[in-house]
Amino acid sequence: MMLLRSTLTSALSLTVALPAVADPAFNRIASFATTENMGAGEDRNRETSAEIMAVTEDGNRLIYSDSPLGAIGLIDITDPKAPKPLGNIAMDGEPTTTVVKGDAAFVGVNTSASFTEPSGVLRSVDLASKTVTASCDLGGQPDSVAISPAGDMIAVAIENERDEDVNDGALPQMPAGFVVRLPLKDGAVDCEGRQIVELTGLADVAPDDPEPEFLSFNDAGELAVTLQENNHIVVIGADGAVAAHFSAGSVDLDDIDTEDDGKIDPSASLNAVPREPDAIAWIDADHFVTANEGDWKGGSRGFTIWNRDGRVTYDSGNLLDHELMRIGHYPDARSDNKGGEPEAVIFARYDDRPLIFVASERGSVVFVFDVSDPANPQLLQALPSGIGPEGLVAIPSRSLFATANETDLGEDGAARAHVMLYELGDVTPGYPTITAADGVTGWGALSGLTTDPASATTLHAVSDSAYDAAPAIYTIDASSKPARITAKTVVTRDGAPAAKLDLEGIASDGEGGFWLASEGNTEKDVPHAVLHTDASGAITQEFALPDALAAQEKRFGFEGIALIDGKLWLAVQREWGDDPVGQAKLLRLDPATGEWAGARYPLDSGEGWVGLSELAAHEGYLYLIERDNLIGDAAKLKAVTRVPLADLSPVPLDGELPVVEKETVRDLIPDLKAWGGYTQDKVEGMAIADDGTVWMVTDNDGVDDASGETLFWSFRLD
Repeated sequence: MMLLRSTLTSALSLTVALPAVADPAFNRIASFATTENMGAGEDRNRETSAEIMAVTEDGNRLIYSDSPLGAIGLIDITDPKAPKPLGNIAMDGEPTTTVVKGDAAFVGVNTSASFTEPSGVLRSVDLASKTVTASCDLGGQPDSVAISPAGDMIAVAIENERDEDVNDGALPQMPAGFVVRLPLKDGAVDCEGRQIVELTGLADVAPDDPEPEFLSFNDAGELAVTLQENNHIVVIGADGAVAAHFSAGSVDLDDIDTEDDGKIDPSASLNAVPREPDAIAWIDADHFVTANEGDWKGGSRGFTIWNRDGRVTYDSGNLLDHELMRIGHYPDARSDNKGGEPEAVIFARYDDRPLIFVASERGSVVFVFDVSDPANPQLLQALPSGIGPEGLVAIPSRSLFATANETDLGEDGAARAHVMLYELGDVTPGYPTITAADGVTGWGALSGLTTDPASATTLHAVSDSAYDAAPAIYTIDASSKPARITAKTVVTRDGAPAAKLDLEGIASDGEGGFWLASEGNTEKDVPHAVLHTDASGAITQEFALPDALAAQEKRFGFEGIALIDGKLWLAVQREWGDDPVGQAKLLRLDPATGEWAGARYPLDSGEGWVGLSELAAHEGYLYLIERDNLIGDAAKLKAVTRVPLADLSPVPLDGELPVVEKETVRDLIPDLKAWGGYTQDKVEGMAIADDGTVWMVTDNDGVDDASGETLFWSFRLD
């Protein structure tokens, strides 16, 4: 295989200059897989995680809790663009939250034997020697841990969480939770000075069983505490006495998606949804913010800024869900529950600019808001994160920000848990790469791409089976930065959204309509098919597989379609029953006669499987995407190849198919790494304009067990 390095321009054009912005912005600069903290010889296939995270006072080391491994993990970020593993420290239990003072870390550790016999300790860890130096009994199961700004007090939320399998998870379930305050003296925890702050009798919901979830100190040494399942907020004074408490109340939500039904449809309403706040953070002496994730009966899909006396200063309502829809990160698979599920929130000042960071656990995005006016927060950015952002860390002294992303899908061959690093600078945001224009009701899972013959910067894409209830054709204005989806056209059959489609390819017919390739799956009764639609998306013609193909059918079918001289070319992703190992079919369909012919394409070898994802024609060549199905550091093959059209001599399918010769023209892995995250798996869309501009897009899998990132970029053929 020959690599033609001279045929393409620099990959750096993928971050095409965005419009100038007035203020500095965050861009992701690095990612760190938690598996990197495992030592030589350890089983890296084990589940691992990055949950709540802290940073050392010098800003050079991150510390995250890894519940599956029962350890805390350390990362050296002296060079934030090249984070280095510092290993794990075993906690002899389940670590929850870490706080840091000097060169000591203090870790809440759950040692419970059961839900009815909760227990836990606060372990002191010397970070220089990486050893546990002391343990302090907490009297229950710890969740959040906080340290006062003065560094003289540690507080722990003792949740004593409920068993969700008992009585449908209903409260009360004893024993009750409480808050522990522990003085710090000369850098050591004063266990004998432990103070228990009782919280029973305060909430309207299950007052005998408070379950404190999260807590935050302000500069005066006061604590704001959420009782999530109780839907209540408590303020504890610097003296340890309850100073105020109030219900977190409820929210009426309009224009939201409430059904897990394979489409994004923000037309529903929910009334009186309990906020059930999770994380909480002080903004100033009079205000704090909560992320209203919900856990038992509620979850209002947003965040609330409160006055310390319980008055609502601001509530985001449906804003976060709508923003997730706009940038392709809305998790339809969670619509029936809590939408984007905001879980984490922190406050920090960068150059005296007050910011809050709100993480959408299910949308895998962190929103950045300016809260100079707490009654009118201004959305600045949406930062791409790993899967399930749980811990947020601000490092203003170094103009850095970091996220801990807890979900580990290694068992399924997907992304591992990651820590992500971002830098604030005088730059334009590199993400999102595509957004929806007003009136476009959500999008995702872009799996095929084509140019528009009427405009060099207009593209069309299709969504795959992630949105099978409303398969769609999207019109993209690629001249805008980020690109904009300006229209969403649902593919219909007999006037209704077409069923049993998994659209993986699209080609303009040159007359306003489209040819579509649908990948079949006989296990789900989805046929392999080629379809034609008019400009409105109505199917006007369908071609099923001929018998010679159907007899050899396997699930991994059509992945791309191109119209060349009146005939359709399709790529079959992987080997079917009659293909030699390492060869996949290129098929030609003459729509005028219904005749099929084919050739074979030689696939590279690799780990996992290797197959084809897309094809497009340009100036005498058929260009293809060839890739493995691996993600992150395991990904080795994501490439653009090409075959001369003159060498394509397909024959009828009942004969011996000729094997084409290919050449590789671009390695896409450097492109995919340019956004600072882990290497995405599914590079699935490619379109080539007449001037040689190549447009590429990744499939975000509909945000289902995926980070939701859609990477869209371009480069030029020489």
